[in-house]
Amino acid sequence: MKSLRVGVDSYSVGPLRLGPLALLAWAKAHEAEGVHFSDVYLEPGQTLDAGLLAEVGRSAAESGLYVEWGGGQHIPFDTTTWQLRDLVPINTLAAQRARAVGARVVRSCSGGLMRWSDKAPPTEVLLRETARALRAQKSLLTELGVVLAIELHFEFTTFELLRLFEMCEAEPGGYLGICLDTMNLLTMLEDPVAGTERMLPWVVAVHAKDGALRLTDAGLESFTTEIGNGVVDFGRIAARLAMLDRPVHLSVEDHGGSFALPIYDAMFLSRFPDLTVNELARLVHLAYTRPASVTPLDRAEWPKHCAARVERDIARLRQIVREQATGQRT
Repeated sequence: MKSLRVGVDSYSVGPLRLGPLALLAWAKAHEAEGVHFSDVYLEPGQTLDAGLLAEVGRSAAESGLYVEWGGGQHIPFDTTTWQLRDLVPINTLAAQRARAVGARVVRSCSGGLMRWSDKAPPTEVLLRETARALRAQKSLLTELGVVLAIELHFEFTTFELLRLFEMCEAEPGGYLGICLDTMNLLTMLEDPVAGTERMLPWVVAVHAKDGALRLTDAGLESFTTEIGNGVVDFGRIAARLAMLDRPVHLSVEDHGGSFALPIYDAMFLSRFPDLTVNELARLVHLAYTRPASVTPLDRAEWPKHCAARVERDIARLRQIVREQATGQRT
C-alpha cells in the first residue's frame, strides 16, 4: 500500500488572494505537496492565458508539487433561473486549462443547497438531465485526457451518484470520477467512512475537510472544524484510499460556516430516501460525542484564521497519513 500526498485547496486560503504562482510557493513553504485549484485568484496585471498556465505547470513540476484543476460543471442548469444551459464550452475550457498545467483531474462543482430549496427541480430531474449532459461529453473528456471529478457537494448523495454513473454508462477509471469531500458527507446525512466506502472505486481527488455535528431544536447542524478536532476518521479513510491502484491526493479544504439539517421535518427527511435508520443513528451518536468546546466558526471570521489554521491542518493531516502508513507496514 502507498502513502498519500497532502496538499491544499485554493479555496482554503482564498482570503490571502494569492495568485497561482504565489500559491504554489505558499504550499511549498508550508510543506504541502500539491495544490488543488478550485479557484484561481489573479494578481494585478495577471491574466489566465497560455503563458501563465504553462508557467504554473513548470513551477509545480520543478517544486515536485501535484496540480489539480477546477472550473468544471455537471449540473446543466442555471441555478438562479433553472433554465437549461450548455456545459460543453465550460468543461472544454476547464479541461484545456488542466492539460496546460499538467493536471488530469478537473473538479466539477455546480451546486448549492438544492434539496434545502423548494425552487430547485426534484433530485430525479437533476439526475436525468445531468446524465444526459455528461453522456454527451464522454468523447470530449476522453480525447482531452481528463477525468471530470464531480465533487460530493450538496446536490447528490453517494447513493444517487452511483445511480448517476450507471445512467451515464460510466466505469471507474474512465471519464467520470469523484472529488470526495469528507465533511460534505455529514451535511448530506452520511457517515464519512461509510460514504467513502460506497464511492471508493470512483474517487480521483479528495477535499480533506474535518467537521462535526451538534444537536439543535430543529435536528442537527453540521460545521467545519480544524483537522483533528472533528468526527471525520481520516485514519480509516486514508487506509481505504491507499488501497486504490491510482494516486489520490488529499487536498486540505477548510473554511468557516455551518449547515442546518432539520431532520425533525418529515418533508426535509423525505428528500434523503436512501438514508437508513442505522446511518442516521450513527450521525446522532457523532453529535453526542462532540466535545462541547468544538463549535462552528462564523464564515465572516475565516479570513482572520485561515493561514494559521490551514497550516495546522496540513501538518496534522500529514501526521495522520504517516501514522496510517506506518501501521500498515508493521
